[in-house]
Amino acid sequence: MSVVWFVARMAFLLPLLVVGLLCVAVVYPLLSVRGRCRLNRRWSRLLLGVCGIRVRAAGTPIMEGPVLYVANHVSWIDIFVMNSVRATAFIAKSEIRAWPVIGYLVAGAGTLFIQRGQRHAVHAVSEAMQARFAQGEALGLFPEGTTSLGEDLLPFHASLFEPVRFASVPVQPLAMQFRQHGKRSSTAAFVGEETLVANLWRVLGSRGLSVDIIYLPPLDLSVDGAPVRPPATASPQSPSTAPSAAAVAPRAILAERARQAIARGLNR
Repeated sequence: MSVVWFVARMAFLLPLLVVGLLCVAVVYPLLSVRGRCRLNRRWSRLLLGVCGIRVRAAGTPIMEGPVLYVANHVSWIDIFVMNSVRATAFIAKSEIRAWPVIGYLVAGAGTLFIQRGQRHAVHAVSEAMQARFAQGEALGLFPEGTTSLGEDLLPFHASLFEPVRFASVPVQPLAMQFRQHGKRSSTAAFVGEETLVANLWRVLGSRGLSVDIIYLPPLDLSVDGAPVRPPATASPQSPSTAPSAAAVAPRAILAERARQAIARGLNR
């Protein structure tokens, strides 16, 4: 790790964070949803560039309409990596809201916060997710519920797959592989009791960091392999076009399908 690189990058990062805070406070309220999405993507790409992190995308991401992106979780960087491809609102643990600067930025970008371990909180977030889907937004979910070193997957929490059963939106798994000088690395991992400041010290002082973000085929949502389609007689604009939740696999099965797909992506 290099102190020189840390100081140089921090000299650019601090003004960029100030600009981001001003955008959230002043510019966002004046922009349309499409304008916010464009700003999100550009700012996220600039942030990653300043941090010295190269992003390489593979696969075919769903770029239009509602979608639930499901990903493995390694670092605070994940949010900006996904936003650099398509502007995405995330479901995140409520503790992130208290993180210095980053908490304010992700909250301003439309993150849905959930208090872990509280059943009513899951219900409230589920309703908010369905409202976002109805507006055609992309949501991002880290079903492990915490970060890992990026080599293996932790068990997936299935509760937030439930809104998908009622909205019947595509669920696209994606795998993020962090590398340093081309080799798999845990340098950027933000795990355990490490502080955000300590993680920034290591990341900003490192060279050769990159992230491969691999967009995998959307999940099969059906119970038994039969296509899940809305009734042919319904209007495309009507809420009745959503198929019955009974036609969609249970949330536990959807979570396991996503986990298996991401595991295969990580092993590429």
